[in-house]
Amino acid sequence: MSEPLPSIAQRLRGLNERQLDAVKQIDGPLLVLAGAGSGKTSVITTKIAYLIQTCGFKANSIIAVTFTNKAAREMKERVVSILSKPESRGLSISTFHNLGLRILRREYRRAGLKEGFTLFDSQDSLGLVKEILDKEFNGQTDSAAYCQNTISNWKNDLTTPSEAMTNADTEEYLLAAQVYAQYQRYLRAYNAVDFDDLILLPVSLLMADEELRDRWQKKVRYLLVDECQDTNGSQYELIRLLAGYRRCFTLVGDDDQSIYAWRGARPENLERLSVDYPNLKLVKLEQNYRSTKTILKAANTLIANNPHVYDKALWSDLGIGDPIRVMVTRNEDAESERVAAEIQSRHLRYDIPYRDFAILYRGNHQARLLEIKLQAYRIPYKMNGGTSFFSRAEIKDLMGYLRLLVNPSDDNAFLRVVNLPRREIGPATLEKVGNVATDRNVSLFEACGYKDIEESVTGRSLKSLQDFEKWMTTLRKRLEGASPVPVIEQMIYDMDYYGWIQEQSSSTKAAERRIENVRFLLDSIQRMMESAWEEDETAGLDQAISKLLLIDMLERQEEEEDEDKVQLLTLHASKGLEYPHVFLIGCEEELLPHRNSIENDDIEEERRLAYVGITRAKRTLCITMAAKRRQYGEEIDCLPSRFLDELPEEDLVWEGRGDEAENVKKERGQASLSALKAMLND
Repeated sequence: MSEPLPSIAQRLRGLNERQLDAVKQIDGPLLVLAGAGSGKTSVITTKIAYLIQTCGFKANSIIAVTFTNKAAREMKERVVSILSKPESRGLSISTFHNLGLRILRREYRRAGLKEGFTLFDSQDSLGLVKEILDKEFNGQTDSAAYCQNTISNWKNDLTTPSEAMTNADTEEYLLAAQVYAQYQRYLRAYNAVDFDDLILLPVSLLMADEELRDRWQKKVRYLLVDECQDTNGSQYELIRLLAGYRRCFTLVGDDDQSIYAWRGARPENLERLSVDYPNLKLVKLEQNYRSTKTILKAANTLIANNPHVYDKALWSDLGIGDPIRVMVTRNEDAESERVAAEIQSRHLRYDIPYRDFAILYRGNHQARLLEIKLQAYRIPYKMNGGTSFFSRAEIKDLMGYLRLLVNPSDDNAFLRVVNLPRREIGPATLEKVGNVATDRNVSLFEACGYKDIEESVTGRSLKSLQDFEKWMTTLRKRLEGASPVPVIEQMIYDMDYYGWIQEQSSSTKAAERRIENVRFLLDSIQRMMESAWEEDETAGLDQAISKLLLIDMLERQEEEEDEDKVQLLTLHASKGLEYPHVFLIGCEEELLPHRNSIENDDIEEERRLAYVGITRAKRTLCITMAAKRRQYGEEIDCLPSRFLDELPEEDLVWEGRGDEAENVKKERGQASLSALKAMLND
């Protein structure tokens, strides 16, 4: 027999006074200003149940909207756990885009579409833009990514192709506007819509068609929107149009956590609310259930430097907690080393699970060294919100070559690299190589050197195979007794891999980033070799590869969230998450805040990003910075982030700044040494 569902009365008793206000106010427009960790999801889910069980609303007359499928799924699961099946039937909790798709599926004829229209994803859209540029604009495919992004921004701002054309004031904008017009014509011809159309088309229909607008407004008796500070122009209009004459809605958001302006979010939409709805009610959720008082004081002090339409200050009953540590290291290598050593030390000394640690950073490139250091300390970790360094295409390519160099029997490595860059070795040729390998019971690479291959493969394909086999064999011989990095550099030069990267990249900057990743890999191999030679003078490339090569990262499977691994995240990806122990690394000028925001005099969003990072921490927070960093092969001096000056000095404990007591340094060093000994003994 199943347990009885908790009553709405029980749910309401579990709320604080402000949360209860937010749930019970159902007449007219309401803005719930929900600080980090203030229980906003509980408010939304409890309010939905309250509307149905206490206020008599039908589930199918309520629409709740959020930004991710995961958030929508979790919200629905919570609501269903309160309601019975009949009570929850017809309830709509979805993302903005799923809601837009639902409207379009019902109103496709009015949108000029045929039934069963196709939805283009980002790659489909980019391919179409490239096709248009190639066919109709003299092959200017280098501008494809720019045109795609600009068209997306126009759609989010409800700008039509003709309006874009009229307002184009540069050659780039004019090209994008012309492509936009053609792009829309092609979409219509294909009976297709793209991701942005899922909001644009419903908004356009609701604005233009009074009968349709009236029908949908009658259908939506109550509207709830989560993360409303992240809405763009078209999403805000969709909210306004669906709320209609009833004006019964609850919008939940936090202007201090608006960090997505780069993808169209408009935090000023919160300001628009009070203009569009003069009778707007405001409830502030300021009690934080996540962090210590010290962490919240730092967050409040930092974000107070931003202008606010609505003031709020987070507070907590969870105690003062530990002071915030600020670690200054000599360079980024030392920074990553310190973080990895600290995590391993605390894991071993205090039995803290790895999953309780998170390392947050401004840019994905900062994770490269972290991965290598964590591997060196045998610390399991999971990348989140970014591509693992070892799963980037250029790194997988070179690791494939290196795997084949040290192990000619690695058929997977052979298949990855034999035609990369292109050597005119197609699937049919590889099938014939496979037949020889099977007959001779040898690897695919070894089969290329057998005479039998000449019986089935001829012409240019045969020459390419034989040249590849001879070249790799020569490189392998050169590796014997030699430093591997110069041999690898020669290999890269021989196949003009950097030229290949430039041909395959969407822009010069993208190519530079990928080439820098390759150089970083070479530096890492050199460091690994030097470390190996200290232990064994005869160590070869295979030992360095065995340390760097992580099969789980090359062919990454979906991992369970409860796995015991340190979490590596960008600050953007960390929003909505929380961890007992947080390391916020790279707190330097031109990194956090980012150089672009400094040059554009747009520091406020970067400050919000730092605020998000700080408020992820539940119990301890450690902020790090490097005195020097390498950029494009040169070591540069780094300045501390201005955000460090904006934190309460009395709550910070500095390490490595030069004024640290000698006994503190010794104690920390001894603790790290003890942890390392314990790890080695284990």
